[in-house]
Amino acid sequence: MDSNEIWELLDASGQKTGETLKRGDPIPKGRYHLVGAAWIQNSAGQFLVSQRHPNKNNYPYFWECTGGSALSGENSLNGAIREVKEELGIQLSPQGAQMIYRTRRDDLQDFYEAWLFHMDFPSERLVLQETEVIDAKWISDEELREMHKNKILHPYLEYIFQIGLI
Repeated sequence: MDSNEIWELLDASGQKTGETLKRGDPIPKGRYHLVGAAWIQNSAGQFLVSQRHPNKNNYPYFWECTGGSALSGENSLNGAIREVKEELGIQLSPQGAQMIYRTRRDDLQDFYEAWLFHMDFPSERLVLQETEVIDAKWISDEELREMHKNKILHPYLEYIFQIGLI
């Protein structure tokens, strides 16, 4: 976690307040920050998932799509693209990206926006950020459902079953 990261704060309707916050500082009541996530799907219909580092405070070893908090000046799409570059070493293009899910999570004080990207590349091209990710792989819809059933898929990603992504 980079304690030098600066987040823009949003109000309950998702509008920027003009306030900022240093990552790690408590978020004031009634304020939120922005989170972007990237689901990457290849032409075979597989999704790229990564495994969280064991030193992560929440859900170590769980599998997830890549994402994280948007920095000051970023929207969720730019934040998701940056996180994929940092954690997996892959440069995504915003062209063709489609927002597939948006929600306000009061318990986390954030607005979470998930994006779908279509891209083909071999998993050997991945360069994992050692402090964040210990593994990454392409998986089928069936494998994703199996991860969920076995409770190794990050529980915050259950929306993929509700929105019909798989």
